[in-house]
Amino acid sequence: MAHYLELDDSSLRDDPLILIVPGMHNSNPQHWQSRWEQQCSDCRRVDLGMWDDPHRNTWVNKLNLAIHRAERPVILVAHSLGCLAVAWWAEFERPAYGNPVVGALLVAPPDVDRPGTDPRLARFGSCPREPLPFPSFLAASQDDRLCSLRTAQLLARDWGARFAFAGAIGHINADSGIGDWHFGKTLLAQLLRENGRDHARLVPETATVEPLLPDATYAQARLLAG
Repeated sequence: MAHYLELDDSSLRDDPLILIVPGMHNSNPQHWQSRWEQQCSDCRRVDLGMWDDPHRNTWVNKLNLAIHRAERPVILVAHSLGCLAVAWWAEFERPAYGNPVVGALLVAPPDVDRPGTDPRLARFGSCPREPLPFPSFLAASQDDRLCSLRTAQLLARDWGARFAFAGAIGHINADSGIGDWHFGKTLLAQLLRENGRDHARLVPETATVEPLLPDATYAQARLLAG
């Protein structure tokens, strides 16, 4: 079976490092984040620790350390509560636009401000609402139990992220049955292409994907990475 994220190590010095930022409980081996990490020689998981009882500032500090230890441009690939760690990192650090983070794929952020939410998620509220200092996609599902589609759309607007509708696939995790999640690879390929990086091995030529956009007035971009 082909590994579409396989890269040539000789070309990595000036290319972005892909940092995987999991959510609460970490990402198990069936999760698309874990699959990408296994397939990509230029992908690193951020060990945020305290996976079952997350602490906001600890996560932000560990993310900050991983970003600066990279000593090269970084693209963040965050899932669930990991998206809030990214947003709080941007809020606290106030980095220059596109330096050191040159892009981010933010997937299924939970609504941490919703009444009755898990107290461990609520620790990451109130959710930062300032535009993020890097280009980004926010991908959300129609039936995510942790965040309504409309809330995700509004969050993308506030963060200045391009919204990508992922369909009705729950929390976009291992339970969603999406395997390697080729739609997500397409979005990541777009971020890589925007940074002048070869993306051809991310998505097979026969799997060009166009995100579904439920509100055409909200997001007009056709996000093709082929």
